[in-house]
Amino acid sequence: MNSRKLLPCLVAVMMAPMLLAHGDSSCGGDEEFEFGPPTGAVCPPEGTTLTFESFVEPFFESYCQRCHSVDVVGDDRQGAPSDHNFDTFVEAKSLRDHIDWTTGSGPDATNELMPIGGPKPTIEERKQLSEWLACDDAT
Repeated sequence: MNSRKLLPCLVAVMMAPMLLAHGDSSCGGDEEFEFGPPTGAVCPPEGTTLTFESFVEPFFESYCQRCHSVDVVGDDRQGAPSDHNFDTFVEAKSLRDHIDWTTGSGPDATNELMPIGGPKPTIEERKQLSEWLACDDAT
C-alpha cells in the first residue's frame, strides 16, 4: 500500500481516542464517535475564492465553536477535545482531515457526523468547506 493511501488510516487510528471522548448530545454525545470517509474534495484548478475570513470563520462560528473554541472550557465543551479548536486559520488547516472526515462533502462522500446538535450546515456549505480545506494555498 502506498503511503498516500496509508496516511488517512494512520491519522484516523491516532485520533480515534480523542474523538471517542466527546460528551453529551449537543456536541458529541455519549455515543461512540467515528470518522466518515474522505470526501475526495479537490481544490479547483483555478484555486478557491473562499477565504478563512469570508467563509470558514463564519462557518465555524455558526456550527462549531459552541464546543470547539479556546474560549469554551470545562463541561461547556461538551466533551470536545481541548486541542480541537477552530478559532484560527492555523487550527483549521492543522485539523483539516478531521474536519473533512466529520463535516465535509465532496464527490466521494458527504460526512454529517458534526455538528451533532444545534443548527447544521447545508450540503453546499459542507462542499465549500471541503473545497477550502483541499486548497493548500487557500487564505
